[in-house]
Amino acid sequence: MSMTAVECISIKGGKVTVPVEKLVFRPSVYGVIIHGDKILMVHNKSNGKLFFPGGGVNLGETLSDALKREVREETGIEIKVGKFLHFKEQFFYWDPGDEAYHMFNFFYICRPKTFKLLDDDKVDDEEAEKPRWIDIEKIRHATENLGVVKEILRLSLSE
Repeated sequence: MSMTAVECISIKGGKVTVPVEKLVFRPSVYGVIIHGDKILMVHNKSNGKLFFPGGGVNLGETLSDALKREVREETGIEIKVGKFLHFKEQFFYWDPGDEAYHMFNFFYICRPKTFKLLDDDKVDDEEAEKPRWIDIEKIRHATENLGVVKEILRLSLSE
């Protein structure tokens, strides 16, 4: 049975039904970068929520190379990509561009090799801003809806 439409999660938190032919396949990779009792997060420009640094994988690029590039662009630090942590498939709708994606999201535990974050005005990314080292406990006990962030953090801390 072929599908003609799928329900996507909107960046604003709602649901949007999208025709299958509008979907763009997008593999993405994200780093769970922990140093001591802090975790490196970026803010999403569209909704202000915290997320892990990372993003789309370009054709011909390995997951590891894409993750290093994305983390450098969004935060300014260099990382060592470690163990694969989690895979999450998602149908995602990006409201600002009226774009829909069938996403394969890969999450890796990473270690920082450098620590100095980019100044906010130097972040080279369309969607990420304000890289910050944030207390892990603050995220674990946050009352706001952080969805997949808490799920991935829980998995990483059980490693």
